[in-house]
Amino acid sequence: MEKALPILMLAASTCFMTFAWYGHLKYPNRALWLTILISWGIAFFEYCLQVPANRMGHQVFSAAQLKIIAEVLSIGIFLIFAVTYLKEPIKWNYVVSFACIVAAALFAFAFD
Repeated sequence: MEKALPILMLAASTCFMTFAWYGHLKYPNRALWLTILISWGIAFFEYCLQVPANRMGHQVFSAAQLKIIAEVLSIGIFLIFAVTYLKEPIKWNYVVSFACIVAAALFAFAFD
């Protein structure tokens, strides 16, 4: 099993989930019940990618490695989302924190 396809699917699923969880922050005056329904609808597509990505990925990665990959993707995609969609600044301490998480992920893969 190729390693790139599950990672690409995890990245795509993370994009959907980031919008499901945080996209509504741009529209604080919308009704909460509507926001929840829209978020569930977006999350459906996340699951349609996440579940097969994990199933395929588990053929070449351990479950722990899959989770580590997903977390690094989640933070990286969220940083891009926060800057481009929410128009929030990236502070230096966020960059350092992200670098520490990437270093932890590299450590997890270094001794396999």
